[in-house]
Amino acid sequence: MSSPLRIEKKEETAALPDRAPQMKRGRVRRVVIFSILGLVVVVGAVLGFRTYEFHVHHATTDDAQIDGSIDPVLPRVSGYVREVLVKENQPVKAGDLLLRIDPADLQAKVDQERAEVANAEAAVAVAQAAVSSAQASVAHARADVAAALTRQGQAGADVERYKALWAKEEISQQQYDAARAASDASRAATAASRATVESAEAELQAAQRQIGAAEAKVAQHQAALQAVLLQLSYATVTAPVSGVVSKKDVEVGQLVQAGQPLLAIVQGHDAWVVANFKETQLARMRPGQPVEIEVDAYPGVTFHGRIESLAAATGAKFSLLPPDNATGNFTKVVQRVPVKIVFTDPPNPQRPLRVGMNVSVAVELG
Repeated sequence: MSSPLRIEKKEETAALPDRAPQMKRGRVRRVVIFSILGLVVVVGAVLGFRTYEFHVHHATTDDAQIDGSIDPVLPRVSGYVREVLVKENQPVKAGDLLLRIDPADLQAKVDQERAEVANAEAAVAVAQAAVSSAQASVAHARADVAAALTRQGQAGADVERYKALWAKEEISQQQYDAARAASDASRAATAASRATVESAEAELQAAQRQIGAAEAKVAQHQAALQAVLLQLSYATVTAPVSGVVSKKDVEVGQLVQAGQPLLAIVQGHDAWVVANFKETQLARMRPGQPVEIEVDAYPGVTFHGRIESLAAATGAKFSLLPPDNATGNFTKVVQRVPVKIVFTDPPNPQRPLRVGMNVSVAVELG
């Protein structure tokens, strides 16, 4: 019979071969773990170096949005809306008819001004007739002056002849006095004719001034007519630019006032990006530097652009209540400066850029 001691030794001897595979598996596991850790460290170092290099040569921000031209449509005249010809989000072209305002009141003003123009033109015709009459009176008066001068000359010659005859006592004193009286009368008639000429000329000048005044009235009423015609044309509201109708706030029958916002037209074809960079990122930023743009609406797609300009002031300075560091306790806050970035890629109808979209930008610093 075998002793218990021998049995235990046999059991230990039988158990020894089972530990070797376990030790090998442990060593393999440690090698794998250390290899993975080493690989992770290497990858992390490479990624960290690349990230460091990227941030050294780039300035990034996600405080950026797409901006664009938004043109408000405002009526130039007041009145009730007769017809609205567009809908929300409808594309329109420059010059397209958007809505009509009831032109009845404006048309009445146009008719009134046309009547005023007709009255003023009639007044011009009357003044021209008065001028013609005054010109005839002047001509008649001048003819009377010429006739009076002729009679005066004849009477003067008669006086000279009668004077010689009276000196020879060939005629009586009465005849000589009559000749002198006739000469004096002819001179008086000439003076009266000349006064009549002066009066007729004054009336002619007054009539001519009346023509000027009447023509000025015509011009005044014609200008007023053009003004009301222009107001009448404003009753039809057209699109000032091409774009998409947005923020429509007008309906048929609504009473609108001049200058009241009715709708807006968003121009999507000339969109740009406004990126608000920290002031500490602007040291090496210059206009013309290339920019990579990622739009949140199109993940995985990179747009390209360039810096067009940097704002002359921080965004806080244009706020409704700009901060005043001279009051209260001062806390230094990093300010942000708007930077305008324009797209260099051609527009893509499959990926339209809408005003207000959030974007992330990376500027390649020189």
